[in-house]
Amino acid sequence: MATTIFRTAPTVRAALRASSVRPGVAALASTTFTRGKATLPDLSYDYGALEPYISGKIMELHHKGHHQTYVNGLNSALETIEEAKAKGDDIQAAAVAPLLNFNGGGHKNHSLFWENLAPANKEGGGEPEGALKSAIDKNFGSFDTLQKQVNAALAGIQGSGWAWLVKDKSAGTLQVITKPNQDPVTGNLIPLLGIDAWEHAYYLQYQNRKAEYFKAIWNVINWGTVATRLESA
Repeated sequence: MATTIFRTAPTVRAALRASSVRPGVAALASTTFTRGKATLPDLSYDYGALEPYISGKIMELHHKGHHQTYVNGLNSALETIEEAKAKGDDIQAAAVAPLLNFNGGGHKNHSLFWENLAPANKEGGGEPEGALKSAIDKNFGSFDTLQKQVNAALAGIQGSGWAWLVKDKSAGTLQVITKPNQDPVTGNLIPLLGIDAWEHAYYLQYQNRKAEYFKAIWNVINWGTVATRLESA
């Protein structure tokens, strides 16, 4: 999957200059930009490849429906900001900041999420190895403890949000955090693994049994991707 998530850098830089832009929007500045617009990334596996843990119908709706909506919303926000800045209307540009944060965060979070997954008969599931395993053991005691902490964090989310395994660049430690809605991971925290706790990620298959989804998704986690992110963090 391509690592370029966002495009049209000038409009984002314009948004960052708006005084009311939230810290979450600033996370977009660290993403690689090229010409054009934000686009829906391709998946490296078929929609049905994660079954029986995540159904193909959920994956198709989640990717082609929900993620595409965030992409559309992001491009719309960027266009509005560009038009406002061209008119010298900083107030209007700043007013779009919440939409930029929500849709830009949704695009970034989901792009990372797809890369976190892989079919169970290929790279998905199992346990971390090498430097990642050592880091998890050092910071959490064991992989089992990490799983329990992440699942507890997911269960504790009120409404919609994400649970993340992150590296704190300042402290050099791994942590489990949650983010509400589509707020992206920002600042000194580097996202290594994200799990989507929005209902659209599981409801068609698990209904109100979200704890089953939280347990099942570990069978399709791509630890190779997590390890690569840790190496570059």
